[in-house]
Amino acid sequence: MNNLTRYENLDDLFNGFFLKPVGFPKNAPNLSIKTDISEKEDAYLVKAELPGVKKEDIKVKIEGDTLSISAEVKQESEQKEGERVLHSERYYGSISRSFRLGSEIDQSASTAKYEDGILNLELKKLSSKPSSHLMVE
Repeated sequence: MNNLTRYENLDDLFNGFFLKPVGFPKNAPNLSIKTDISEKEDAYLVKAELPGVKKEDIKVKIEGDTLSISAEVKQESEQKEGERVLHSERYYGSISRSFRLGSEIDQSASTAKYEDGILNLELKKLSSKPSSHLMVE
């Protein structure tokens, strides 16, 4: 009548416990943002894969030369047989990536487009203003 399992070594009890998120089955969505970043003379081009994410759940933040992309991932699936629900799963999570670019970004001249799970950013570099020099006569 004793249902307790005795562990001689606590490593056996916690083996693998911290290696993967608890509660996410094997078929959970991939919670990562894959990116390609290239540079033109006047802009950075960023392509970020965010499959299955709604446009309104994506946030792009620019501070100086740092770009941050974050998104809320929500996925629901339900298998029905007639009117009886046989299986239902929901996945919720957030993902984010940050990059430090070589130049500050002009937010007012930059553009963003999200289509077919791909976020395309054209981040215009902040044009450096000519510095005023003191002329000595």
